[in-house]
Amino acid sequence: MRATGIVRRIDDLGRIVIPKEIRRTLRFRESDPIEIFTGGEGEIILKKYSPIGELGTFARQYAETLAQTTGHIVCVTDRDRVIAVSGGDKKNLLGKSISKGLEEAIEERENITAKKGDNEFINITNDAQGNMEDYAEQAISPILCEGDAIGAVIITSRDAKCKFGDTEKKLVHSAAAFLGKQMES
Repeated sequence: MRATGIVRRIDDLGRIVIPKEIRRTLRFRESDPIEIFTGGEGEIILKKYSPIGELGTFARQYAETLAQTTGHIVCVTDRDRVIAVSGGDKKNLLGKSISKGLEEAIEERENITAKKGDNEFINITNDAQGNMEDYAEQAISPILCEGDAIGAVIITSRDAKCKFGDTEKKLVHSAAAFLGKQMES
């Protein structure tokens, strides 16, 4: 655990304000759900709640099936990080924070199909090793659950000869819709 040097008092309603610098660093936004844990030595741990994170094993299995079917790399993200990868590049993508561009695409509920060099082509992660310079095509669809955008499904390929079309668009959209429905039930 790292000390920040910031001290806050509990108000008469039992509330504590999380300083703006910490919210920005941890990417906590207004109305984000936060999980509260307690530690053995009296500490309180706040963690951004990821509803799709609860489907971690299921998302991995779904990504594996989709990767085997398509022969491409498949990623499933929540609104903050990559939670499942199959078809390659696990060490460069899994668990990494998603890029600002992907975060905005999820927030805007954009379905994207793009090839390298297009304006719509976006990095999956902020990490230099997870950048998209080695990728040629991508299809992205947001995962919607009860009207909220909670993540994305991404199919990407390194093969420059590969051209994504309606099939990849429909596959990524179907996968995102299916995972969203799983969250609702």
